[in-house]
Amino acid sequence: MRSTTRRWSFISGIDDLINMAELLTSLRAELKNSADEKTRTSGKRFFKEEIKLYGVKSATVSRLAKKYFGQLPVKEKKEVFALCEELLKTDYMEESLVAFDWSERMHKKYEPADYKTFERWVEKYVNNWAKCDTLCNHTIGTFVVMYPEYVTELKRWARSDNRWVKRAAAVTLILPARKGLFLEDIFGISDILLEDNDDLVQKGYGWMLKEASRKHLNVVHSYVLKNKKKMPRTALRYAIEKMPEEMRKEAMRK
Repeated sequence: MRSTTRRWSFISGIDDLINMAELLTSLRAELKNSADEKTRTSGKRFFKEEIKLYGVKSATVSRLAKKYFGQLPVKEKKEVFALCEELLKTDYMEESLVAFDWSERMHKKYEPADYKTFERWVEKYVNNWAKCDTLCNHTIGTFVVMYPEYVTELKRWARSDNRWVKRAAAVTLILPARKGLFLEDIFGISDILLEDNDDLVQKGYGWMLKEASRKHLNVVHSYVLKNKKKMPRTALRYAIEKMPEEMRKEAMRK
């Protein structure tokens, strides 16, 4: 009886793999059919890097991500993350956005061991700001709130030679910062990135400070004033964007 059960389990597993492969094929076909040249051309204007785009509107990508997630024959985290990896390997923007949508949908099943998977995705597959922000704002940001001991890893990311890993260190805390969380860690990451000469890194940590200012206005303002002589103008402008006018003027004053 046990051998028969194992045999049927194996057959069922093979069927699931076949169904998931077919699902990815259908998803990619629908992405291609939803693409248009105007969207592809306009989308590329937002990036300095060369990017791979089908040319599908973001609302359509979101709709397809939800549709095909609902059709997955297996929703175990291991299998879903494996599908995400297959999508990421193509380097198409739209497939990456689907992958990050699916990974965030699995958040109730996150566990500490997933950190290594998320770190590898940042290092291996993130090669523009949109991929960085989508993965980090939601999937990794949610993970860090669930397992706050991993926020210290972000400080290590901030010291990376990889511009996207450095930006990831900051933008992972965007949504937590908006809730008032991790303020001391936010300042610690900002200290590390303070004089970075990459504008996308500057925008990343400036954005993080801006979100932190929603709940900690005076403390963030004091941090900006203390560091404004070192802080690049790009980061400074992002950081003070939501502050009252008088605070902004004081921060910009030389």
